[in-house]
Amino acid sequence: MIAQLQGRLIEKHPTEIVIDCGGVGYLVQISLNTFSAIGSEESIKVFTKLIVREDAQILYGFSEKIEREMFMHLISVSGIGPNTAMIMLSSMIPDEIAAAIQSEDVKTIQSIKGIGAKTAQRVIIDLKDKMLKMTFSNENIFSSNNTNRFDALTALVSLGFDKKSAEKAIDKISTGEESVEELIKKALKIL
Repeated sequence: MIAQLQGRLIEKHPTEIVIDCGGVGYLVQISLNTFSAIGSEESIKVFTKLIVREDAQILYGFSEKIEREMFMHLISVSGIGPNTAMIMLSSMIPDEIAAAIQSEDVKTIQSIKGIGAKTAQRVIIDLKDKMLKMTFSNENIFSSNNTNRFDALTALVSLGFDKKSAEKAIDKISTGEESVEELIKKALKIL
């Protein structure tokens, strides 16, 4: 099994890249999040998952291990194939998918192209317990503080603020003790 590739980036497109590893060019399918994370670096490392089908062998690549782990969880759900999982990972970051699953937010999951109501419910039922065990950014995102941070960030983005600016503002003010409302009020003073 191919677990990772490290080499020179030869081609880069929004849905795929070609990496030269020891003279062999590997075509790797990627999400838009990975596309953004790669940037314009010449030497890259991607974590991969090889999917072998009857008619093809497809290599999927991810900029972070946590994205690959989320991909593996998603394709374990009946009705979610690798392509649908990549669409989900292109639409939302793993933290957002995990939070939507944990909070049983069917509408958020259903808003992703190709996901209907029944599939969204199946994703929640199948993966809710697994999302509690996953860790993001070296800590569980479902601790009280991180849930408050996520809710505050979601509120600020829905108010029209840039996600990265809102994250920086919340990082500056957060001590880990604030409620969602306090985080939003303090962040609004900075933004």
